[in-house]
Amino acid sequence: MKVNWRTLLICILIPIGVGTLAGVLSMGGMEQFASMMKPPLSPPAWLFPVVWTLLYTLMGISSYLIYTGEEPAESNLKSQALSTYGYQLLVNFLWPVFFFNFQWYLFSFLWLVFLWILVLKMILEFRKINPLAALLNIPYLLWLTFAAYLNLGVWLLN
Repeated sequence: MKVNWRTLLICILIPIGVGTLAGVLSMGGMEQFASMMKPPLSPPAWLFPVVWTLLYTLMGISSYLIYTGEEPAESNLKSQALSTYGYQLLVNFLWPVFFFNFQWYLFSFLWLVFLWILVLKMILEFRKINPLAALLNIPYLLWLTFAAYLNLGVWLLN
C-alpha cells in the first residue's frame, strides 16, 4: 500500500490539534488540580502530555488507515466508523474543560465512561475495515480506563 504522506500528516494533526486546543483551554484549571489529593498510582504531571501526544498520533494513523482503506462497494462502514471517530474526538475534547475548568469531577467521570464506550464502539467499527486500525486504539482505551480510575479517585478524595 502506497502511503499518502500529506493525508497521513493531516490525519495525525487533527487529533493532536484537538488535544492541544483542549489543553490550552483548560490550562487555568490545572493549577488548582496540582494542589488536590490524588489517588495512588497518579503519574507525574509531565507524563500526561507525552502519553496524549502518543495516543493522538496513534489515533491519527488509525483514522488514516480507515479513511484510505478499502471497503465493500455497497457498504457505509467507513462513513459510520469515521463518524464515531469524530464523535469520540469531540467528547474527548470536552472532558478536560469539564474536569479542569468547571471542576465537575463526578460529571467528568461519567463523561469519561461515555467516552470509553464511544472508543470501544469505534474500535469495533474500525476492526471491520482494518484490524490494525482497531489495534492502534487499544492503548487509548487502556489509558482511558486508567484515567477513569484517576478521575474517580480525585472525586472521592476531594
